[in-house]
Amino acid sequence: MCYSVPVTNNNTYHNTTMGQTLSEPVTTKHTESCKNQYLKVGSSSMQGWRINMEDSHTHILALPDDPSAAFFGVYDGHGGARIAQYAGKHLHKFITKRPEYEENKISEALQLGFMDMDTAMAEDEMLKDELAGSTAVVVVVKDKVIYCANVGDSRAIASVNGVVEPLSYDHKPNNELETKRIEAAGGWVMFNRVNGNLALSRALGDYIFKKNDQKKLDEQIVIAWPDIEVKPVSKDLEFIVLACDGIWDVMTNEEVVEFVRFRVSNGMEPEDICEDLMTRCLAPNGQMGGLGCDNMTVVIVCFLGDRTWKELQIQCSKPIPGKSNSPSNSPKLSTKTVH
Repeated sequence: MCYSVPVTNNNTYHNTTMGQTLSEPVTTKHTESCKNQYLKVGSSSMQGWRINMEDSHTHILALPDDPSAAFFGVYDGHGGARIAQYAGKHLHKFITKRPEYEENKISEALQLGFMDMDTAMAEDEMLKDELAGSTAVVVVVKDKVIYCANVGDSRAIASVNGVVEPLSYDHKPNNELETKRIEAAGGWVMFNRVNGNLALSRALGDYIFKKNDQKKLDEQIVIAWPDIEVKPVSKDLEFIVLACDGIWDVMTNEEVVEFVRFRVSNGMEPEDICEDLMTRCLAPNGQMGGLGCDNMTVVIVCFLGDRTWKELQIQCSKPIPGKSNSPSNSPKLSTKTVH
C-alpha cells in the first residue's frame, strides 16, 4: 500500500493576484507504481508554483481489512496539509470499520465513513482547531463494481472504449442545491465562494463552517457528506483517472482521457503518464491567474481484467467512432523508456 505525505518547501516566493507563489516552480515529482493480476497503477504528485505541498493520495491494491477490495484516493488540502494528510492515511480504515461495509452496503459505508472521520478529526486535540480542510475523491473497486465517493472539486473519471464516464461531480458553492443548504445554515455565497472565502461547498475539515448547533452534520454550511457514483467494471473499461483540480482547471475530462489513452496505446507506463500530465498542466510562469499554478496529484488505475498489458495498449489504440485517435494538442511522448 502507499500513502503520500505532503512536503513543505521554503523557497522564496512572491505575491500574485491568486495568492503566494514561488519565484520558480518545484517540479520534482514523487512517483510510484504498483500492480496485480487485474490492476496496473501509477501515481505522481508535484508541488509546482505553490509555496507548500498540500495534496495527499493513497493507492492500496488490497485493503488490510478486505483484501478483495482495492482503494484509491486523492486529497487536495487548503489552508494547510494536515487534514489531507490525515485523510490519506486513515479514511479507508473508517470506511471498512463501518458495519455497513460488512453487510456489503459499500455506498452507505463510504458516506458514513467520511462523516465518522470528519467527526473524529473535529474531536482530535491536534486537529480540531485546524483552519485547514481538504477535498476527497476516493474509489473502491470490489466484486467487479466501482464505488466513487467525492467531496469538493477533486475528480475521478473513467475511460470506457475511449468515452468519458464521470465518476464524480464537483461541489461548488454556486450550485443551486449547495447554495440553498449554505444559506439555510446561516452562510452565504459571494464571488462563488462560501462566505466569500471557501471555493468548495463540501470538504473534510474546515470546522469554522460546521458550528451551527441547530443543524445536523449534513446540514452545515460546509459538509463532509459525499456523493456516490456506482459503475460496473465492464470489459470495455480501460482506466480511471483521479486528480486534484490542478489538473481539471487546465484540461477537460475529454482531453485528459485522450491524453492518457494515447500514451497507454504507445506503451507508456501509468506512472510516467501521470508525470507527463502534470508537466502538460504546469503553467510556464507564476502569473497565469492561478491556472497551472496549483499543486498537482494524479492517480491512474488501468484495468486489465482478463487482458494482458499489451492487449490493453491495443484496446486504447482503437479509434473512437467519429473522432481522431491522435491528440492534436498533446506534447510529445516522454523520453522515458516505454514497455
